[in-house]
Amino acid sequence: MSLSLTRGGAAGLGASFGILAANAAYFVLSATSLGAVLLASFELFSLIKWLGAAYLVWLGLRLIAAAFRRAPLAPADDGIRPARRLGSFSHGFVTQGANPKSLLFFTAILPQFIDPLHPVASQVAVLGVSSVVIELAVLSLYVAACRRARGWAEQPRASGWLQGAGGTLLVVAGVRLAAIRQG
Repeated sequence: MSLSLTRGGAAGLGASFGILAANAAYFVLSATSLGAVLLASFELFSLIKWLGAAYLVWLGLRLIAAAFRRAPLAPADDGIRPARRLGSFSHGFVTQGANPKSLLFFTAILPQFIDPLHPVASQVAVLGVSSVVIELAVLSLYVAACRRARGWAEQPRASGWLQGAGGTLLVVAGVRLAAIRQG
C-alpha cells in the first residue's frame, strides 16, 4: 500500500508480485516439509526473525524521519523503469520473506487441506495456484484503492500524517516480530 501511495500503481503491483513470490516460496517450503525443518532450527528461525524485525524498524524510522522533514510524496510514475520496478518487487519480497510468521502460517495451515490418500503434488499445486490468484486479486484491489486515494495522500498535511503513521506501524510491527518466540 505504501508503494502504491508513494510511487504509483506500477510500483504497488511490483511490490504485490514480490509479496506473492515470497508467499509462493513459503508455500513450497511448507509443502516439501522443509518448512518444518526450518521451524525446528532455532538459530535459523531467530536469524530470519531478527533480520525481519530490523528491516521493519529501519523502514519505519525512515518514514518517520520523512514525515518530520515533510518530504512530499514522489510523483507517480506508472511507466516505471525496469530497474525501479525490480526495486518495488524486491521491497515486497524482502518485506514478506523476512516475516517468519508467513512460514508458520503456511506450515500450520497447508497440511490440513492435504488428503494423504490422493496424489499430494497435484493437491499442493491447486492450493498454491488458488492462494496466489486470490492474493493477487486482493492486493490488486489495495493498489486500485491507493491509486484513487493518491490525490488526497499527496497533500502535504495528509502525506506527513500517512508517513508518520505508517512508519510508527512498521516500527511496532518490527518490535512485535522481535518479541515472537519459536513455538
